[in-house]
Amino acid sequence: MKLKRMPSMRDKKRYITFRLHSKNPILYSEMSGAAMKSMLNWMGEEGISSARVRFIRNLWNARSRTGWLTCLPAAVDDVKTALALVHQIGDDRVIFQVLRVSGTIKSGKGKLGL
Repeated sequence: MKLKRMPSMRDKKRYITFRLHSKNPILYSEMSGAAMKSMLNWMGEEGISSARVRFIRNLWNARSRTGWLTCLPAAVDDVKTALALVHQIGDDRVIFQVLRVSGTIKSGKGKLGL
């Protein structure tokens, strides 16, 4: 049996929707690895763990190159900055574009029309 926290004891989350601009298709593992490396350089290990950054794998769309990640509200600006610092994945030049920050996945999808 899994113990759940009461809703008042849970941490709030923010969902960041982003688009990856590149000429060639990028695999999920390459994208998340490059983004986490950039966050590690910008925020450090302690910053990443206290921000609780997690990529949502089943919301990565390889065709449209859009994805979602979650973090704590206080860390949204640091995560957005770290994503903006990624310029290359492998031999491909890339740009991370943050589309929206929302409180729920449903509201994020509704506003973006996804």
